Amino acid sequence: MGKVYGQINGIKSQVRKRIDNLYRRRIAPETVVSPEVARDMARFSFEAGRQIGLMVARDGTVEMVLVGEPNSIYIPDLPKSRGGRGRLRGLRFVHTHLKEEPLNQDDLMDLIFLRLDCIAAVRVDERGGAKEVEIAHIFPGCHGEHSGWEILPPEPCAAPRTDFLQLIGSLEDELEKNRRAESVETRKDRAILVSVAGSERRDVRASVKELEELAQAAGITVAETIIQRQRQVNPKYLIGKGKLGEIMVAALQHGVDLLIFDQELNPSQVRAITDTTELRVIDRTQLILDIFAQRAQSREGKIQVEMAQLKYLLPRLGVKDDALSRLRGGIGVRGPGETKLEINRRRIKDRIAHLDRELTAVRKNRSQRRSRRLRNELPIISIVGYTNAGKSTLLNTLTQSRVFVEDQLFATLDPTSRRLRFPRDLEVIVTDTVGFIRDLPSDLLEAFAATLEELHDADLLLHVVDVSSPQCEEHIRSVEDVLEQLGLQRKPILLALNKMDRLSDEEVTRAVRRFGGVPISALSTETLRPLISALEDRVERLVIEEAPEAAAEDSAEEGGAAPEDVAAGESLVL
Repeated sequence: MGKVYGQINGIKSQVRKRIDNLYRRRIAPETVVSPEVARDMARFSFEAGRQIGLMVARDGTVEMVLVGEPNSIYIPDLPKSRGGRGRLRGLRFVHTHLKEEPLNQDDLMDLIFLRLDCIAAVRVDERGGAKEVEIAHIFPGCHGEHSGWEILPPEPCAAPRTDFLQLIGSLEDELEKNRRAESVETRKDRAILVSVAGSERRDVRASVKELEELAQAAGITVAETIIQRQRQVNPKYLIGKGKLGEIMVAALQHGVDLLIFDQELNPSQVRAITDTTELRVIDRTQLILDIFAQRAQSREGKIQVEMAQLKYLLPRLGVKDDALSRLRGGIGVRGPGETKLEINRRRIKDRIAHLDRELTAVRKNRSQRRSRRLRNELPIISIVGYTNAGKSTLLNTLTQSRVFVEDQLFATLDPTSRRLRFPRDLEVIVTDTVGFIRDLPSDLLEAFAATLEELHDADLLLHVVDVSSPQCEEHIRSVEDVLEQLGLQRKPILLALNKMDRLSDEEVTRAVRRFGGVPISALSTETLRPLISALEDRVERLVIEEAPEAAAEDSAEEGGAAPEDVAAGESLVL
C-alpha cells in the first residue's frame, strides 16, 4: 500500500485503515468510478468529515489516495506526464463533495493545470451515501463559451453512463488531429505569445506584433497570441491564474511547449509559470538574445552575445540544493561545502571574466584599425536606426555592395564598413551597425559596447526610419533613447525617411513636414539624389569646420589606397 496524502490527523484509526485499503481497489477502465468504489468513498468521507480523493490511472489502478478538508482537497506534486507536454497526463481524479455541491472553480483549475484526463465529484447525501457523480474534461475545440472545459450532466453513481475509454479516446484523437493539422506546414518550434497590459499607456497590439516578428526571426511559429488587460499585475505569475488556465488549454490544443512573454520576467516568475504549466518560458529579452546568437557570424559578435546571455542567466540559476553540495574535510570546515548552485555561479562568473578579457583584446584591435582609418582622415558616416528599417539595403545601394539583407528583424548583426566616393569627388567611409529596438536589453547594450564604439568615431549619423510603419514616431524615439544612453545625442544627425514607395505623395509630404529629413527608397537609386546632396553638404561643412588642413591633404592625395579594414565600394552612380 502507498502513502495517504493530506490531512489524516484526527481521523479514527478504523476509518483511516479503510481509507488506506483504497489503494487495493481497482476501477473498471471503462468507468470513471465504479459504483462500489463511489459508495465506499462516500461512506469513508462522511465518517471522517473530510473530502477523500483518488488519483486513478488509465488501467483503473489507484495511484494516490488523498484526504482534504471538509470543503477542499489539496493535490500534491504529480509525476511528470506521460508522452510529453502535448498530451493528457493519463490520470483521472475522483473526489467527494460532502454538501452535494457541484464542481467548483478550484476543481476546474486543477483539471486544466494538471492536464488530467477528467475530474469527477461524487456527491455525498445526508446519510453518507453516494448520490450522483459530476464529470468534467478538457474541451479540445475553441475556447468560446466552454472556457477550455466541458462539464457533463450529473449521473447516478449506481448506474454510470459515461464510457471513459471512449471519452478519453475521442479527446486525444481530437487533440492529435489539431496538432497534426498544424505541424504539417513546418517543423519549427511552436509558441504562444503572451502580453500583459497594465496601467501604462502603450500600443499593446503593436508591441505584440513586433514580438511576433521577433519570434519569426528566431525561426519560431506563432500558434496563438493572448493579451490580458489588468489594473494590477499578478506578482507571482505576471498574468492572472484564470488566463494562465486558458493558456494551458491553448497549449494542449496547438501542441505548443513554449510560452513567450512580451514583458521581462523576473526569475521567480519564470520558475512559478514553468512549475505550474510544465512549459518552457522565455521573455522578450531572452528571445532577442537567441536571435543575436543565431545571427552572430564574427568572433567578436559571438563573444558579445555569449557574454550577454551569461549575464542574463546568472541571476536566473536554480534554487540552492544542499543535496548536491561537495563535502570538505578538516577541522572547522566539515559538513556541506560549495553547493551545485554556487559552483554554477562561479563557473559563469569565470566564463564572463574570460570573455571580457577576449573582448578587451578585440576592442584593442578594433581601436588600432580605427586609428589607421582616422589617420587616413576620411569622414565617417554611421548608419543607425530601428531594426528592419532598411539600413543594410541602403548601404548596398549606396556602395553597390552585397551585404546580407532580409525583411526580418535583426537580419544583420555584425558591423560592416564600405568606402564611398560621392559625385563631388568626396570620399567617405559608410558604416552599418546593428539595429536598435525599443527597451533594448541593458546587458546586450553593454556587451555590444565594443561594436557600438564605431558610432563615437562617426562624423555624421545617418538615421534611417521606416516611414511606412504606423509606429514610426515611436521607433524614432527608441533610437534617440539608445543614442542618449550611448552619449551620442549631440552628434550631427541626418534623418532619412525610407520606404517612401509604400506611401502616397501626400503621405510623404505630410511625413517630411512632421519629422523633417529626406524621403528615400533604399531600393531605388533615383530617389537617393536628395540624400546624397544632403550628405555631401553635411560632410563638406564638417570637413571645413573641423579639419580644413586635412581636407586639403585629402584632395592632394586623391586615389590613395583604402584602409585595410574597410572594403572599397564602387563609386556611386546616379
